[in-house]
Amino acid sequence: MSNPLDTDAGSELFSTYEAELKLVEADVNQKLDQIPELTGEERKAAIRGAERALDEAKELLDQMNLEKSNIPTSARSKVNSRFRNHHSDIDTLTRKLKSLADSDRKQLFGDRYTDDPEGGGSRDLQLEQRQQLLSGTERLGRSSDRLRESQRVALETEQIGASTLADLHQQRNVIEHTHTNLLQSEGYVDRSVKTLRGMARRMATNRMITIAIITVLVLLIIGVIYSKFR
Repeated sequence: MSNPLDTDAGSELFSTYEAELKLVEADVNQKLDQIPELTGEERKAAIRGAERALDEAKELLDQMNLEKSNIPTSARSKVNSRFRNHHSDIDTLTRKLKSLADSDRKQLFGDRYTDDPEGGGSRDLQLEQRQQLLSGTERLGRSSDRLRESQRVALETEQIGASTLADLHQQRNVIEHTHTNLLQSEGYVDRSVKTLRGMARRMATNRMITIAIITVLVLLIIGVIYSKFR
């Protein structure tokens, strides 16, 4: 049987298909185990159900085969190994189901199934071809549904990507605007520092002038007092 699911080795979509395939394989195995115990219409219904499940499994294998091309080369070898294991499992289940179906036909038609190509064998061949045609039609319909689903997912992904790009563009504009504001603020700070320095220089000059005036007045007062007592 195939190895356990390893989501690190492949794309998310490949892993999704693989998980669905495992469920289908389990369903087919369960049906094949039940068929030998059934008879009549229940047995026929179980065989048809197993055939439909195998058709779905083959569709999933086709989708996985297409998705492998989107997986990085570094992880593709491991994915190829898992794919081959699943393919081998489905082939084994197909042969087992064919063996059960052939056994039923031999019991129903006897020697005509193998020895009378002009009679019952021919009619059985036509029936088998008709069933294969119907099965192919069903597979085509399910494949179309899966393609539409893949297209829907791709469109949603594209919309999310466009929305993300728009958000990134808006954030870039905000960052550029903030950078411009910071540059302007830096210019305001530089001018404020220059203004404060100019005010400090003027205050120092005014202080020196005041001290000089006070000094002159004191000297004048001393001179006046000295002249009176001379």
